[in-house]
Amino acid sequence: MADGNPATRPAGSRPIGLWVVVAVLLAIGIVLPLLVNLYDAVDPTLWGFPFYYWFQFALIPVVSLLTYVAFRISLVATRRDRRSVGLPADAPAGSVTDAPREDGERA
Repeated sequence: MADGNPATRPAGSRPIGLWVVVAVLLAIGIVLPLLVNLYDAVDPTLWGFPFYYWFQFALIPVVSLLTYVAFRISLVATRRDRRSVGLPADAPAGSVTDAPREDGERA
């Protein structure tokens, strides 16, 4: 069983649990609007709008919230991934601090 310690995990593996959560949250926001049969109805109406229209409008803030939550979780997952390969947790990938100096040490 993996304990999260990079030294005990097989080479090339990384924790993927949080990335699965991100994928599921984003998939909900993509797949739900495509399932038109779920909301292809007139009743119930809301302020005179058929269900078909107001449900799609209601999806906009819901999917926006799901996307925001997925983004915040991805930031945490990125920090964990960077730590698991020995990089600074908060430095952006490809930054100057990631590059080895001429003497072989990291900046």
